[in-house]
Amino acid sequence: MKWIRFTIDTHVDAVDMLSYMLDEIGVEGIEIEDNLPLSEEDKKKMFVDILPDPADNDSTAKVHFYMEPDRCDPERVILQVQDILQEVKEFCETGAGTVSLSETEDKDWINNWKTFFKPFRAASHIVIKPTWEDYKKENEDDILIEIDPGIAFGTGSHETTKLCIQALDKYIKPGDSVLDVGCGSGILSIAALKSGAGHATAIDIDETAVKVAAENMEVNRIAPADYSLFHGDLITNPELKKNAGTGHDIIVANILADVIVPLTGIIRPHLKPGGLYITSGIIDTKEEEVYTALKDNGFEIVKIEHMKEWCCFIAR
Repeated sequence: MKWIRFTIDTHVDAVDMLSYMLDEIGVEGIEIEDNLPLSEEDKKKMFVDILPDPADNDSTAKVHFYMEPDRCDPERVILQVQDILQEVKEFCETGAGTVSLSETEDKDWINNWKTFFKPFRAASHIVIKPTWEDYKKENEDDILIEIDPGIAFGTGSHETTKLCIQALDKYIKPGDSVLDVGCGSGILSIAALKSGAGHATAIDIDETAVKVAAENMEVNRIAPADYSLFHGDLITNPELKKNAGTGHDIIVANILADVIVPLTGIIRPHLKPGGLYITSGIIDTKEEEVYTALKDNGFEIVKIEHMKEWCCFIAR
């Protein structure tokens, strides 16, 4: 089968943000080419002899992704990627910042990324595993979450998702009501419910994400009565604001800073007095902007957690 191969010529500093934002437009997986030397952590994970580190590291990188010719409009995809590059350019070096395409053939590239998605510990009590992998609990009290993200964002491996899972692991109480805005694969709602929440209301603007979240709820044996799933934009949709409900103990939003800022202005009625508002998806260069939005809307900052260049706010 033939595929269209899109290639972004960029800078290594932009790869993480590009990866995150390509997920947002439905790109299932990416392939990265760079000349960066392996870290000591990477070397410890490998079971082969390590070749000498490349001497010609020029900080350039190529990000490749693939789409079926009859299921995409190449010109539209290129325009989307160019928009993403312009946004990323505000925060870090993007190098050449060009997009090109070619044709290639690979029988099963769409599933190749699954080779690299292995079980991992996302929080002290929470282990994430793909549905196709076997896993034996290390500790009796471990909470095991099975995920098949499909084409929805959220395997749990990204720093922003880990920060949210760790916050839920720390703050969730038995019977809590949780509102998950931008639910993606449903992983945060599932983590909340498996950690003792009584009900989760999950919302996403992507209809596919809502479908995938429902499938993952079923895989994790979450009773239908314990969650509600809605498709739409909470900021602009009055009907959805009603469906989202009020008096939630915890609201979690793992999106992007540019969405979190306006969301923070309308989210208060959905949170009970003293409830927690957990937000991530925030690159560190946007931290001050989100901090200001929280303060301007009457939130008290309980804690700010960091992981690499990403941050997570816990506020009430």
